[in-house]
Amino acid sequence: MIQIKRTLEKEARQCQALVIWTDCDREGENIGFEIIDVCKAVKPNIRLFRAKFSEITPNSIRRACETLSEPDANISDAVDVRQELDLRIGASFTRFQTLRLQKIFPDSLTNQLISYGSCQFPTLGFVVERFKAIQAFIPEVFYKIKVLHKVEENTVDFSWKRNRLFNHTACLVLYQICMEDPIATVTSVTSKPKSKWRPLPLDTVELEKLASRKLRINAKETMKTAEKLYTQGFISYPRTETNIFPATLGLRPLVEQQIQSPTWGTFAQRVLDQPGGPNPRQGKNSDQAHPPIHPTKYSNTLQGNEGRLYEFIVRHFLACVSQDALGQETVVDIDIAQEKFSTSGLMIISRNYLDVYPYDRWSTKVIPVYEQGSQFQPSAVEMVDGQTSPPQLLTEADLISLMEKHGIGTDATHADHIETIKSRMYVGLTDDQRFLPGELGMGLVEGYNAMGYEMSKPNLRAELEADLKLVSEGRKDKQSVLQHHIQKYKNVFIESVRKAKKLDEALSPYLGVAQEIPDAQQQEMEIHLPVRKCPNCGRDMVLKKKREGNSKFLTCMGFPACKTAVWFPDTVLEVSRDDSICSTCQPHPVHMLKFKFRRGSLPAIMPLEFVGCIGGCDETLREVLDLRYLQGGGDPDPPASRPPRPEPPRPPSTSLWRSFQPPVPSRSLQPRPPPGGSFISTATSSNVIVCNCGQDALLLTVRKDGPNQGRQFYKCNTGMCNFFLWADQPSQLGEVQSGGPMPPPSKTSQPPRTSLGFRNTPEGGGRTAGGARDQIMCNCNEATVTRTVQKDGPNQGRVFHTCGKPREQQCGFFQWADENFPPPGGFGGGFNDGGRNGGKNGRKVTGDASANRPPAAKKPRTCGICHLPGHTRTTCPQR
Repeated sequence: MIQIKRTLEKEARQCQALVIWTDCDREGENIGFEIIDVCKAVKPNIRLFRAKFSEITPNSIRRACETLSEPDANISDAVDVRQELDLRIGASFTRFQTLRLQKIFPDSLTNQLISYGSCQFPTLGFVVERFKAIQAFIPEVFYKIKVLHKVEENTVDFSWKRNRLFNHTACLVLYQICMEDPIATVTSVTSKPKSKWRPLPLDTVELEKLASRKLRINAKETMKTAEKLYTQGFISYPRTETNIFPATLGLRPLVEQQIQSPTWGTFAQRVLDQPGGPNPRQGKNSDQAHPPIHPTKYSNTLQGNEGRLYEFIVRHFLACVSQDALGQETVVDIDIAQEKFSTSGLMIISRNYLDVYPYDRWSTKVIPVYEQGSQFQPSAVEMVDGQTSPPQLLTEADLISLMEKHGIGTDATHADHIETIKSRMYVGLTDDQRFLPGELGMGLVEGYNAMGYEMSKPNLRAELEADLKLVSEGRKDKQSVLQHHIQKYKNVFIESVRKAKKLDEALSPYLGVAQEIPDAQQQEMEIHLPVRKCPNCGRDMVLKKKREGNSKFLTCMGFPACKTAVWFPDTVLEVSRDDSICSTCQPHPVHMLKFKFRRGSLPAIMPLEFVGCIGGCDETLREVLDLRYLQGGGDPDPPASRPPRPEPPRPPSTSLWRSFQPPVPSRSLQPRPPPGGSFISTATSSNVIVCNCGQDALLLTVRKDGPNQGRQFYKCNTGMCNFFLWADQPSQLGEVQSGGPMPPPSKTSQPPRTSLGFRNTPEGGGRTAGGARDQIMCNCNEATVTRTVQKDGPNQGRVFHTCGKPREQQCGFFQWADENFPPPGGFGGGFNDGGRNGGKNGRKVTGDASANRPPAAKKPRTCGICHLPGHTRTTCPQR
């Protein structure tokens, strides 16, 4: 292909115009535009023309050169849509079926590709539907009266006008009445001309069906052979939907070429000599591109299927342009005891097209001469019975007819779809070349039907084919059709994956007991629905299960290239994607998540189940889940302590947490000093900043837009501790170096910020110092009240302090009575350090702050790779 491209580029540079000579069908037009794109890339101003032809003959080529037109972009667009949809649909369903069923039925399907196509599956559906109709058929017994009249050597069979009855008694009564006076009276004798019509001009579908019925050549081989004959110049283009000869096509020269044949040459001369010359019977279809299939020159050297197919096309063409067969039909009606019977005879007057077309049969039927009003004694009057019979299995011609009727595929692709379901062993052939569904084919159709989506029915594909036709005519937009059908098949695919067990159940009777899939493999086969776009790489972020346990995490589909992830703490029992979409967060869509927390992990006033947004608009979830990826980094290490920054007012969040937490004033939080009471090593006289680990701290600069942009700060170099220090606060630095107390909280005015509401010691509330040492004050600066947990659970009977106002006026303050500092690691890994940094307001302050500081919380164990808690190196998903 590269060499062809280079050749086109080389030639285009030396030319002024480009003429597209590809086949004049949809695929040919699409290939033409690929050529145009290559040539215009090197010569944008090259002129474009389209040559339209239907046969490779000098006259046809000359006529095409004289009638050049412009390429049709609409036709090419229709092909682009079909190709993209077929690729998306086929790849998705084929991968899903193959990976799943090979694991479920390893003994039967280990190495088998289980393909899906939006055309091949309805084709399979026709075969299965006919087979099931035969299986479900219940024969019924019927009865009828038969009259025979033997005259000399001929026996005439008179048929009953009632045809048949399904009631034995009723038929028996009528038969006995006839037998009481079995004299037949001739009530009428009519004679009228009878014609057998010559065939219509040959299109692709009719060629496939007739070759299958008359020549026993399957559709795939028929089209392959026809294309050979076309490229050799013996017949016209074999892919056409037209059965009308255009007035501009000269038929007489085509017939004259066949006169030299010793087999049908005499008949060709008769066609030329008949009144009016060649006179084709016309159909009703035209694709406005190609004429019906016809011979373009004579040959007597072709062998095998090429010779047989060429002979059929010639004979069909000559029969089509000749005359109908003519005959005379005689119909005789008789009456026996007021029951009506009839028979007919036929005398052929002129065979006409039948002389050259042996594929049709029309025989003379001789009957005696009867006169109206005459009577005779029948040779026999019998009451016979029979049974209704089921329909037969489909032949290839029947299957092609159904595909054409329901709009499945095109005339050019029918044979390919049939061949595909045969090669996949979805169907087989009986001895008389009829289609019989295989076990795999039956199970697949039954499985998808059980899901509620009749994917084996032609409706989905027929709608697509109709839209493609409108695109090719310029009546529908390419992108709108593409997006509509992508979404429709995507919904079907998601539901099919969700109901995949129905597929297993349907195949089990045919392939044996379905094997259980381990949870790890089950997770690999699950389809992960996108929650939002990754803020770092733009790919989808999805929910996945951790390798150990049932908890989930939000990860980027670009892993391992992109390591953006949100790890949910162990207190989150369940998290799933909700169908609702946040109206605030960008880029759309950002789906809401359903959360379920462990009982007792949240204060009593908090709901355990709620729906929230992780796009960044929900301040509560942003703090609780520590959404570090929203701050422009996919750093897998746990976050260091961050100083609070003023934030602009946010739109109302859809999270239910908001309704429980009235806003309270925020204040600047100073970073917690290490147990030694210093951020700087006292073992040296230098001003080197060291972190809590005793290592040199890393100096960084704030890059994100906001009031702190450009400001420098220190953090732990290894990420093993939560050290943080602003570099531009010398007063803080001096006090720390001298061993003095920590500076008081900053009084800088900041906009109100929503209380997190989940900390055991909320900011702004706590015990009063000084004289009222043991009095607990809430966020309203009023004395709290003491309550006891009454609800069943691990905290039942436990005492806590809360705001004493009525529930609707409460400030949200909460504190356990048996704790004088925030419990360590309240929410596990992945959360902000608010519980640790903001805990000073929730404990008694007496004398020097450092002397009364509670013991440091035990640091949770973290992973050695991503530095997040909850797992180890061996189970890290980023390993």
